[in-house]
Amino acid sequence: MNDSLAIQTSGLTKSYGQFLAVDSLNLAVPKSRITAFLGPNGAGKSTTIKMLLGMIRPTTGDAAVLGHTISNPRETTRLRERIAYVAEDKPLYGYMAVEQLIRFTSCFYADWRPDEAQRLLAEYRLPAAKKVRSLSKGMRTKLALLLAFARRPELLILDEPSEGLDPIGIEELLHALVSHAATGVTVFFSSHQLAEVERIADHVCILNHGRLQLSAPIDDLRQSYRRLDFVFEAVPSARELAVPGIERIRLSGRQMTILTSRNADEVIRRARDLSATSVEVSPVALREIFLETVKEN
Repeated sequence: MNDSLAIQTSGLTKSYGQFLAVDSLNLAVPKSRITAFLGPNGAGKSTTIKMLLGMIRPTTGDAAVLGHTISNPRETTRLRERIAYVAEDKPLYGYMAVEQLIRFTSCFYADWRPDEAQRLLAEYRLPAAKKVRSLSKGMRTKLALLLAFARRPELLILDEPSEGLDPIGIEELLHALVSHAATGVTVFFSSHQLAEVERIADHVCILNHGRLQLSAPIDDLRQSYRRLDFVFEAVPSARELAVPGIERIRLSGRQMTILTSRNADEVIRRARDLSATSVEVSPVALREIFLETVKEN
């Protein structure tokens, strides 16, 4: 395994009968960074995370997480001592009171920080004496985050951690993730909240139909993707403008809008050679990159 990577998969595959949930996944997640794991519903994100944690076994392929091979049960047991995980459905013992669940969880982890747990209990305004089953969805999410953040993990794996949170809760979450990464913790999280992802992520991986469609530092995406708007006297054909890196072309009268993932300067030169009378260049938000990456053929 590459020492600079917290997670590295090789041909990781999971099938359920004829259904291929994860298909030959080769994933590389850098250490001490915030990596967003994106994809539409059913893309295979949660299945991938459960395989990485040793909760389900891959059909074929393997992975190393913090140097531990997930195909070895003894390795995955040691691995879970170094990881804090928040599941998508936030499963918690509903019959316990909030404070009771915090005390119960603390017994399992040598890296537990009781002072941090009490600080988060106050910050999140969690009712210590209230039963977990009576909490709102947002409060359950905050409690699950507290149980992860009160430790000193090397790797945080979070599956839809902002689900149920209000805008204030989301801000608290984003601040916490950035703070953990600043101390050297690797953060790997899935989310549908692309605006929030764009604010904090260092690296983006996009999964669709179980296959990795894109993996890149977010700064590289900002540098390479461009929206180009041209006005022509006589609109050229797409073939005349064929340049590697053009992802989409849309026409509206004499106006042509092109989305490029690279070679924007070459597209502009070609358009000017074809007598473009107006050229506008705009950056592209992560939302548009995501939608273009997962679009159906």
